[in-house]
Amino acid sequence: MSNPLNTITVDGVTYNAEAYAATQKAAEKSNELGKDAFLQLLVTQLQYQDPLDPQDNGEFISQMAQFTSLEQMTNVADGLEKVSKVVGNINTSVLVGQLSSMIGKGVDWIETVESADEEGNPVSTTESFSGKITGVTVSEGLTRVVAVDTEGVVHHVDIANIAHLYEPEELAAEEIPVENNIAEA
Repeated sequence: MSNPLNTITVDGVTYNAEAYAATQKAAEKSNELGKDAFLQLLVTQLQYQDPLDPQDNGEFISQMAQFTSLEQMTNVADGLEKVSKVVGNINTSVLVGQLSSMIGKGVDWIETVESADEEGNPVSTTESFSGKITGVTVSEGLTRVVAVDTEGVVHHVDIANIAHLYEPEELAAEEIPVENNIAEA
């Protein structure tokens, strides 16, 4: 169902925004000349050349060199894409390893909740939580820590929302008044 938030108007015609974006992306892709299109043009040119006045060898060699160069650039681009994926996986693995060392530690974090007031206007509220980290999760490319708050509710916390990380005994020390710490010492 369309609503004003997921539509786009172009030249007076209203489209679903996602469908329009997909159509535009397909149109851009079909306008690209790849190595197959280049080779097809070269073969067609050779088929229809005048046998009494053939193409100059230098020009043909130049076109073949351009084709080879295009193919090599395409292969390099494909290789770089694969390397980028490997680096992304390595980065995620390193991050998960680092976050795994936080399991068992105390954590304070902030969550932002988006809602609407009586008039439908957007309202953002933030809530602070405290708890203990019990795990790490990677879902849809996002790495988060799993934390159980003081009421036993499980949260998947974005790393950017962590406000304070501490050892569990630090929590116990904070609960003891300063005077008692001095008296015991």
